[in-house]
Amino acid sequence: MHLDVIDLRDFYSSLLGRIVTRHVGEGLAAVMPEGPCGRVVGIGFATPYLDVYDERAERLAAFMPAPQGVIDWPSDVPSKTALVEEARLPLSNASVDLVILMHALEMSSRPGDLMDEVRRILSPRGRLVAVVPNRQGPWARSDISPFGFGRPYSRGQLRAVFADAAFETEAWATALHMPPIARRPVLRLAGTMEKIGRVCWPAFSGVTCVRASKSTVQGAKVRARSALAPALRPALQPNTGRIRSRPVV
Repeated sequence: MHLDVIDLRDFYSSLLGRIVTRHVGEGLAAVMPEGPCGRVVGIGFATPYLDVYDERAERLAAFMPAPQGVIDWPSDVPSKTALVEEARLPLSNASVDLVILMHALEMSSRPGDLMDEVRRILSPRGRLVAVVPNRQGPWARSDISPFGFGRPYSRGQLRAVFADAAFETEAWATALHMPPIARRPVLRLAGTMEKIGRVCWPAFSGVTCVRASKSTVQGAKVRARSALAPALRPALQPNTGRIRSRPVV
């Protein structure tokens, strides 16, 4: 299920949303490729995190899924956003160097199709960076933020999703180690809890940040299929039950 774009916008404009942006942005930066980013596309609702990559990108666009809705971004220049069908992205093959998935994978009703499209539009040396709610973390169990909606993933589940689409994971990071509470006394300690949480309880972070690359060779994943049990021998064989007539003496 996709949240409405207005709800996402309102969350990120709140005090809690601004703090979440800062800490998730740090996790995103930890897995982001170094140097120029080339052609960058954010899918889902990535606009709160894209400003810092504007100068590093040759081109920058934000794709928002049709069930979510779209808003203009940025507000002071021509819009860089577009409303798209996530299983049919309006880009040619190998036309993007970096894809950022934010509020996308967990919200998608067809994550496999989304990942296949991401692979299609990425260049041979392209990278995928995803931020996904952590299944073990408290943020996935709270509706205080958008990370409490959709389908959270464990690290093993993310590996499986990426492997199915022929991606290899390269780097991991965690973010949102503070509890999902919007009270000001807790928010004042958010920075301290974030630093301690990265060391002491990374497994219970709010989100997982991961970078992946396209596998060198894409192969179809063969799923094991259980063997059929041997068929029972028919009770009646072709000659079984035939009565041979005998001459009457």
